[in-house]
Amino acid sequence: MPLDTDLDATPQAVPVPATPQAPRQPDKGQPASNPTPPKPPVQSGARAVWVKHRTLIASALVMLILLLGGAAFGYWRWSHPALPDDFYVANGRLEATEVQIASKSAGRLAQVLVHEGDKVSAGQLLARMDTRTLEAQLRQAQAGVAGARQNVAVAQANVQLRQTEQRLAAQELKRARLMFERGYYSAQLFDQQQARFDTSGAAVRSSMAQVQALEAAIGEALAQAASLQSEIDDNSLRAPIDGLIQLRMAEPGEVLASGGQVFVLIDLSDQYMNLYLPAATAGKLAVGDEAKIVLDALPGQSLAARITFVEGKSQFTPKQVETRDERQKLVFRVKARLINPADTPQAKPGMPGEGYVRTTSAAWPALLP
Repeated sequence: MPLDTDLDATPQAVPVPATPQAPRQPDKGQPASNPTPPKPPVQSGARAVWVKHRTLIASALVMLILLLGGAAFGYWRWSHPALPDDFYVANGRLEATEVQIASKSAGRLAQVLVHEGDKVSAGQLLARMDTRTLEAQLRQAQAGVAGARQNVAVAQANVQLRQTEQRLAAQELKRARLMFERGYYSAQLFDQQQARFDTSGAAVRSSMAQVQALEAAIGEALAQAASLQSEIDDNSLRAPIDGLIQLRMAEPGEVLASGGQVFVLIDLSDQYMNLYLPAATAGKLAVGDEAKIVLDALPGQSLAARITFVEGKSQFTPKQVETRDERQKLVFRVKARLINPADTPQAKPGMPGEGYVRTTSAAWPALLP
């Protein structure tokens, strides 16, 4: 049977993978030619329009931000006008008079009756030291006073006895003199009677001196008892003024040295701000001039104050001031005290703020910058 072969069919071409050719090395002596960079792909029309719109939107946003910033700055400048030349402002911190309440003598703290933040009134009992030893000594001194008084009573009775003996001796002496003058009494007996009378007088004077000594002992015992009572009273720590307990520095059971601090009490009725002003400004101020205080916590609310102190000697600006240049300036400390701190209970010691003073009688601005 003959084979079916298609000799006339066209042979199929088989793909042969291209062999990578090595880059052509330049001939020796000839410079290497730089390859031509590939051309960027040509963007389509829709993508070009999108990129253009995005650029316009970004530009509009930048312009809007600049306009808003300018408007905000303009409003701030309008609401914070420049301070006139007759006024001066300085930074400070609101302060209050502090009272350190401490133990007078060493001992153990028995009771603490108040806590931090409590408002107290003058004379209120805040804490009490252990006074058992002092109370025992006081009882001993009081017993000494009672004993001394008993001794005085005995001595006074002895004085009465001696005075009775003196009166009797005086009567006997009178009779002896009468008998001696009539010749019925010898001179020896009369001298003995005279000596007895003189002795009774000396006994009276001695007993009276003893009474005075015992009365002095009573005074000494009373003074000792009063001293112990005073120490006991001093161990009862009381508030010297109306104020606020700022710090509680000891707890019951602690042993304190003499002068050991227990509380820090602040006087809320005496709040002030120390301002450090240059000589050109401080030289135009006097005690009693008006001032204003604006706290950072109460913006836009000026607190009425009055200058109560102008330092008579310049000093370098305190080290808590921010920059070195300001710390090197010579300034004068001026104290501006709040007139009615009770009207603004939100104002508390420690709040930072600004103090304003004026060097002339110009009217205060309606809004302080």
